[in-house]
Amino acid sequence: MDSELEEMTGDGDFQVPGLGVIVYREGAQVYSKFLGRRVIGKRNFKPVTSDTRFRAASISKMFTVFTILQLVEQGKINLDEDVSEYLNFELRNPNFRQKKITVRNLASHTSSLRDGTIYSIPPNFSLAEFFKSDGKFFESGAHFGTEENFFTYSNLNYGILGTVIENVTGVRFDIYQKKNILAQLETRADYLPSNLLRADFEKLGAIYQKNQRGDWYAKIDDFKNIQPPQDTISLQNPYKENFRQSYSLKDYKIGTNGTIFSPQGGLRISFEEMANTLEMLMNGGIFHGKQILSQKSFAEMFKPQWIYNGKNGSTCGGVFQSYGLGVYFIDGKSSNRLCKNHEINFVGHSGEAFGMLSGIFFIPKTKTGLIYMINGTPFDVEKDSRSQGIFSDNYIWEEKIIDAVCNFL
Repeated sequence: MDSELEEMTGDGDFQVPGLGVIVYREGAQVYSKFLGRRVIGKRNFKPVTSDTRFRAASISKMFTVFTILQLVEQGKINLDEDVSEYLNFELRNPNFRQKKITVRNLASHTSSLRDGTIYSIPPNFSLAEFFKSDGKFFESGAHFGTEENFFTYSNLNYGILGTVIENVTGVRFDIYQKKNILAQLETRADYLPSNLLRADFEKLGAIYQKNQRGDWYAKIDDFKNIQPPQDTISLQNPYKENFRQSYSLKDYKIGTNGTIFSPQGGLRISFEEMANTLEMLMNGGIFHGKQILSQKSFAEMFKPQWIYNGKNGSTCGGVFQSYGLGVYFIDGKSSNRLCKNHEINFVGHSGEAFGMLSGIFFIPKTKTGLIYMINGTPFDVEKDSRSQGIFSDNYIWEEKIIDAVCNFL
């Protein structure tokens, strides 16, 4: 397993700049490996280590659901309530004006919302301004679908959930989650690099892809060791090298636009902290004796809310066959399997954004699982067919990591 992972890192055509893996078997951590570079620079080598943190992409959705379910336990949110009741405007698909969109719909990607070219609405707009009656939103291309109860993976769903959390708590999304979820998991993770402790900021790694010259360039989080002022959001354009805009949150009105914190993918978290999260999940919502999620909430999260029947959704190339609340299910015999020669079922969530590939997965009803992060791919996984896996519908780098783990287990 060491040699397989070591072969993945480097500057070759299919190699990645850095990666890390932690594996649990029967509740015990039995393997970890951290390789390559968290920051690529000419003068110094900054290695990936267990406390390196990255923008972990869509595993962030799990943490947003943890927060939603805690608020359900407190009676502040009803999963089947019209989400408009938790916003300051009415959210309706103009094609189905009479049908309510629920919190459950948003968390399970059955809301009929479709992503455009952006997932975060600019800070100078509110969600209410963003949603127009004709269903077309500014230049983003975001829109509503024309099918009911149709699964389409949409990051915008989780930006709206972030706004719901703000409206029912009266607290900014990132601040509320840090106190009520992230601190309980004994992490110092954050959605804003500007608010990380200085020591944690210095362990923040960048996410890379190769340019046309074949050189690695940072698509996001290359701050060159200069931390933005506190309570500042740094918006970066992954398609323009060295482009960044900063916005102060001093005038932000809570409950108007939670998308700016990227509840769908913006959590900066370390490998060690992800491992804490995996432990909590494998222990049914309990971490170090603390009940993070009740048994009822845990069961609801891991209950299939949508199952593909051949015509009721978009599977993203076969990856999504069934989805819970912020988690999805992997059948070891299906096209989205993670192991080549072993029929192992998993549940959890993966992440992909800007070159980052990440995942938290475990075998249901066991304490065996893994976490991983890869901080860059040599080409755009969504556009380049070379990214396609060899034996499954996953990306080739995900196959290599998880199949190696399967063989190890």
